[in-house]
Amino acid sequence: MEEIEAMIDPFEKIIVLGCRECVTVCSVGGEKEVGILASELRLLRKQKGRAIDILEFTLERQCDHEYIEQIRSMVPNYEAILSMACGAGVQFVAEAYPETPVFPAINTTFIGVTEEQGLWTERCQACGDCILHLTGGICPVTRCSKSLLNGPCGGSSNGKCEVNKEIDCGWQLIIDRLKSLGQLERFEEYIPIKDWSTSRDGGPRKVVREDLRL
Repeated sequence: MEEIEAMIDPFEKIIVLGCRECVTVCSVGGEKEVGILASELRLLRKQKGRAIDILEFTLERQCDHEYIEQIRSMVPNYEAILSMACGAGVQFVAEAYPETPVFPAINTTFIGVTEEQGLWTERCQACGDCILHLTGGICPVTRCSKSLLNGPCGGSSNGKCEVNKEIDCGWQLIIDRLKSLGQLERFEEYIPIKDWSTSRDGGPRKVVREDLRL
C-alpha cells in the first residue's frame, strides 16, 4: 500500500481499473479487489485530510483493444489510472492512453496454476521452446531451481532441492513421472542445448497467425 500510495500521491482523481481474467481467478485484481483497494485509498486520504475522487471500473480484459476502448470517454475526466491487471495489461492500457499516467497496483509474479484454494505455484516461464515432450510433461526450466536440462544436480537429496528443502527436486519429479509412464529409459537420453533465442533475451517477442489477421 505504501508503494501504491506514493504512486498516486500527486493526484486527486483516479481510475482503479480491474480485470476479469487471470487476476480475478487469483483473487488479486477483479471487481471485488477493485472495491477493496478503492475503499482503502479513500480511507488513507481521509486520514490525511485530503480529497480523492475514485472511479471503480472492471474490464473483461486489459490486454485487448476492444475492451480498453470502453473507458475512453472516462479517461479525460481523471488524472491517472491505477491498473490491477498483470504487467501486460498495465502496459497495454498505457499505450492506449499515452497522455494519462498508468500505474501498476500489483506485482506480476509468474505463469502458474491453482494447486488449492489460496495456493498458486509456478509452472511455466514462457521460454518459447517447449521441451515438455522430452521430460514427461514436467518443465525442468521452471521446476528445477537451476533450470538444468540434464539433471539432477549433485545437490539434490531425498527428492528435495538443495536451494530449499521445501522444494521438490524438479528432476526427481521428472524421473518419477517417466517411471509411472513406463518410459524411464528416456531419462538416459541426452537433451541437447536449449534454443534460448526464443526466450526473453532476444527482446520483446510476438506471435503472428496470418490465418487470423484481418
